[in-house]
Amino acid sequence: LEASAFKRPILVSSTDGVGTKLKIAQGLNQHQTVGLDLVAMCVNDIIVQGATPLFFLDYLATGKMDLETLTAIVEGLVEGCRQAECALIGGETAEMPGLYAPEEYDLAGFVVGIVDQDQLIDGSRIQPGDRLIGLASNGLHSNGFSLVRKVFFTDQQFDPQLVLPELGGPLGEELLKPTRIYVKSVISLLKKFRLNGLAHITGGGIVENLPRILPGNCQALIQGDSWDIPPIFPLLKKLGVSEEEMWRVFNNGLGMILVVSADQTLAIQEELFRLGEKTFLIGEIIVRPESGPAVRID
Repeated sequence: LEASAFKRPILVSSTDGVGTKLKIAQGLNQHQTVGLDLVAMCVNDIIVQGATPLFFLDYLATGKMDLETLTAIVEGLVEGCRQAECALIGGETAEMPGLYAPEEYDLAGFVVGIVDQDQLIDGSRIQPGDRLIGLASNGLHSNGFSLVRKVFFTDQQFDPQLVLPELGGPLGEELLKPTRIYVKSVISLLKKFRLNGLAHITGGGIVENLPRILPGNCQALIQGDSWDIPPIFPLLKKLGVSEEEMWRVFNNGLGMILVVSADQTLAIQEELFRLGEKTFLIGEIIVRPESGPAVRID
């Protein structure tokens, strides 16, 4: 990065983990994607402020070091950083046999990015009349896995290798789909358009993540049938997860939500299509009723 490209550079950082999705990877002895998940959870959190990821570090704690497992995890980290166009500059691996079982491990990641102060996205520009554009997720990403594991493996006692007709493949394969990384699309978009707000839809779903960027006088009015929902979500609902819990735990098919000015909506969707993103016009910003919720899903 050239220093001349930034007038008043600000560093933006984030740290995150993969949660209990790791239990599924460990149970299936498939570790290739969790490193990518880790990078995704971190970098997606900083691009919502307009920041370009610079570098990434990881921390891995385990009961006993296994070279094959470690290699698979690192390959995922490398692929994640390649997709996010940031440098993997180091990390720490800790062997702690008194704390973890031999086959267990936990992961944490740390990312630092940069944005010019006048390009920082903080939601303050959001106003009634703005439109909401959703970017498609490919499934669960890396959130809600404690509930997912309860439903599939405790309540239903499914085998991870079970092929479910709703999914068209093995259950375990669906659950280990890597989290989408939106860096290239969002950063490319920001070179052409000014976005009013961005929300990464992670744990807490739309109803808890979108309100974080909304001014107090604004309500997000969302049409709940306006986007394609991956089959894993109707399956969870069919197996007993309530409608309210679905909205408060999962992304329900949207990994990122953009808040844009009405007159730029079509141009932004066309640009995102050119960048390979599947987008949906999912709603608008209206004046928030007194004592009304920040997000209303019809």
